[in-house]
Amino acid sequence: MNLKSENTCSVRKEAELYEKLLPLEGASIIELGCGPAILTRSIAENYAPESILACEVDSVQHKKNLSVTDLTNVRFVEAGAQSIPAPDASADIVLMFKSLHHVPLDELGTALREIKRVLRSGGLAYISEPIYAGNFNEVLRIFHDEKEVREAAFLAVRKAVESGMFELVGQHFFELPRVFRSCSEFESKMINVTHTNHQLSSETLAAVREQYNVYADDSGKAVLKSPMRVDLLRKP
Repeated sequence: MNLKSENTCSVRKEAELYEKLLPLEGASIIELGCGPAILTRSIAENYAPESILACEVDSVQHKKNLSVTDLTNVRFVEAGAQSIPAPDASADIVLMFKSLHHVPLDELGTALREIKRVLRSGGLAYISEPIYAGNFNEVLRIFHDEKEVREAAFLAVRKAVESGMFELVGQHFFELPRVFRSCSEFESKMINVTHTNHQLSSETLAAVREQYNVYADDSGKAVLKSPMRVDLLRKP
């Protein structure tokens, strides 16, 4: 289900890719699904954007983000991609790091129209999404199978390009390493999260631990690989 203009790249971290693709300096940026604001902070501190509107739908995480007071060019808001609290044509760049597939399936089209609305003419949407493959996915899908939502997210992007809503600047592939020092850390970061209510049976939890240990070393550390696709879109 490829679009066109493909490029497979070797990067140690995603910043190596987006810093090459995006004119971040002096840009007005909207980030949709900022989570704990790790990438928000990195971009704010290292690339000198004019401003970042960092949106998060998880109210628990959003309250934590509000305690961040040292990023003077970042404003945190509780909002989703379906209703972005920004004026028309006010952003140079919209960022989505592994968040489009979390938008409800029936609102994916709405989210993409909202992204187009807030972008200036010629503005860029950087949409980074996990591909349904890799050993990280082999562990994750035991308790949280995202096959349907990941495919739906890509289909929505493809439709947006084919309809002329956006121009495809390029499609880029890379492999993201996910490092966990132990199975307990995996459970803390991937199961015991606030944005999704995972309630695992003892049998399912045992299956997760067994699959995790397939990839772990003797110390319990595992480097799980997650293939990623970035669709870089431009508003005409």
